[in-house]
Amino acid sequence: MTWGTDLWDQYDNIDKHTLSGLDLMDRYVKFVKERTEIEQNYAKQLRSLTKKYRRGSKDEAEFKFTNHQAFQDILTELNDYAGQREVVAENMTVNICVELTKILQELKQERKSHLSDAKKAQQNLESTFKQLESSKKRFEKEWKEAEKANQQAERAEQDSSSTKADVDKAKQHAHMRTHAADECKNDYAAQLQKYNKEQNQFYYTEIPNIFNNLQDLDERRIRKLSEAYAHFADTEKQVMPIITKCLDGINMASSRTNEKQDSQVFIEQHKTGLVPPAEVEFEDYSQAIKPASSENTLNMPKVRIKDFFNKRKHKNSREDKSTPPAAEDFSHLPPEQRKKRLQQKVDDIAKDLQKEMDQSEALEKMRGVYEKNSALGDPSSLEPQIHQTAQNVGRLKGELAKYETWLNEAGGVLDNINSQINNNLNSSAGSIVIAGPTLQDPGVYEDGFYEEFDDDEPEVPLGQCFALYHFDGTSDGTICMQEGEQLSVMESDQGDGWMRVRRSNGDEGYVPASYINMN
Repeated sequence: MTWGTDLWDQYDNIDKHTLSGLDLMDRYVKFVKERTEIEQNYAKQLRSLTKKYRRGSKDEAEFKFTNHQAFQDILTELNDYAGQREVVAENMTVNICVELTKILQELKQERKSHLSDAKKAQQNLESTFKQLESSKKRFEKEWKEAEKANQQAERAEQDSSSTKADVDKAKQHAHMRTHAADECKNDYAAQLQKYNKEQNQFYYTEIPNIFNNLQDLDERRIRKLSEAYAHFADTEKQVMPIITKCLDGINMASSRTNEKQDSQVFIEQHKTGLVPPAEVEFEDYSQAIKPASSENTLNMPKVRIKDFFNKRKHKNSREDKSTPPAAEDFSHLPPEQRKKRLQQKVDDIAKDLQKEMDQSEALEKMRGVYEKNSALGDPSSLEPQIHQTAQNVGRLKGELAKYETWLNEAGGVLDNINSQINNNLNSSAGSIVIAGPTLQDPGVYEDGFYEEFDDDEPEVPLGQCFALYHFDGTSDGTICMQEGEQLSVMESDQGDGWMRVRRSNGDEGYVPASYINMN
C-alpha cells in the first residue's frame, strides 16, 4: 500500500502528518539536549563534591588509617564515575542531537521541495483548466453568433424586399461566423484533450510520485528516530562496564578497611611509654612523722585527674615555612625523596646518553660506508654531526658521573641499565672522541664505588593494577594498554603523573597514572 495510490486525494492530511513527524523529531532532540544538560550538571556537582571532601595531602597523619584512605579512594572512584556521566552527555550530544539536527534540516528541506512540486503541478492543472474554460466560452459565443448570422441570412433570403447584394452579404457574414465558430470548436476540443491528458498525468503520475516520495521521507524519518531511541539506551550501556568498575572499586575500598590495624596505628601514634602513677602513701601526722623532704617529692611524677582529662588544642593551620631554593643535587629534599629524584635524574640522563651513543655509532657506520663508496656521499659532510654528537656524549657523561656521585653519597644504588651504559661507554671509548670527564675519572669516583650487579635478576613488580581506559602510547617511552588489561607496576607515580608498568608480554613503558586503578 502506498500513499500515492491509496491517499491520492489526502494532500492536506499528508501535509499535517509529515509536519507532525518532523515536529516529533525536533522535540526528541530538545529532550536529549535537556538530558545531556542534566548529566553535565550532575557530573559537575559530583566533581565539586569529591573536591570538597578530598584531603589535600597524603602526608597527613590521618591517611595512615585505612578507613580514612578508603574514603579518599571512594572519592576517586566517584570522580571517575562523574567522568562517565560526562561521556554519556558527550556521546548523546554527538550521536543523537548533532546527527538528528542535521537529518531534520535535510528532511524539512526535502519535504518543502515535494510539497512545492505538488502545488506547482496543481497550479499547472488549474491553469490548463482555465484555458479550457476560456476556449469553451469562446466556442459558445462564436457558435451563438454563427447561428444568429445564419438566421439573418435566411431571413434576408426569404425577404422579397432584400436585394441580391444584401442576401450575398448576409450569407458571407454567416459563413464567416460559422468558420470562426468551427475554429473555436477545434480549439476547444484541443484544449479539452490537453486538459484531460494533464489531469490524467496529474492524478496518476505526478501526485502519486510526490506522495510516495513523502511516504519514503516519513519512513526514513521514523527509521532515524528509531536508531536515535536505541542510541539513548546504548550510550548508557557503553559506560556501564566502567561504572561497574567504579562501583567495584568502592567495594574494594570498603574491604580494605581494617579496624584492628587502625587501632594499632592510633596506639603507635600516641603511645607515650609512661606508666600510671603509684598509689599515694598515707602520711600519719599523729605519730609526729616528718613529712617527706621536698628533695624526694620533687622527682616524683605528678599526675592530676584534671590533667588526665585535659585536651590540648591544636591549630588546624600549618605554620608558614619558607621553602628553601631547589639545589642541583636535591639536598634540599629529605633523604628518601632526594634518592628518588637523583635516581630519576640518573635514569633520564642515561636514556639520553644511550640515544646519543646509538646516533654516534650510526654516524660512524655511515661514514665508513661513504669512505668505501664515495658515490653514496661525502664522509666529510658527517663530521659536524659526529663532532656535535661527541660533545653531547661528553656533556651527558659528565652529568651522569656527577649525579651518580651524589646518588652514591645519598645511599642509592645504580640501576642495571646504568651499569650497562657504563660498560658500553668503556667499551666504545676508543672509537668516540669524548669532550668531558669519563666515568672512570678518578677525580669523580672514589675507590670501590663500582659494584657487581646480576643483570639476569628480574625486576620485582611493586604490585598489580588494571587499566581504566585505553591508551595509545605513541610518544617515546610510553606503552600502549587496553581498557581492563591487567598490568604490573614497576615504578609508582613520582609526582609527575606517570607510572612505569609492564604488560603480560614483557613490554614496559610509562602510562598516565590517572588511567590506572591499583588492585
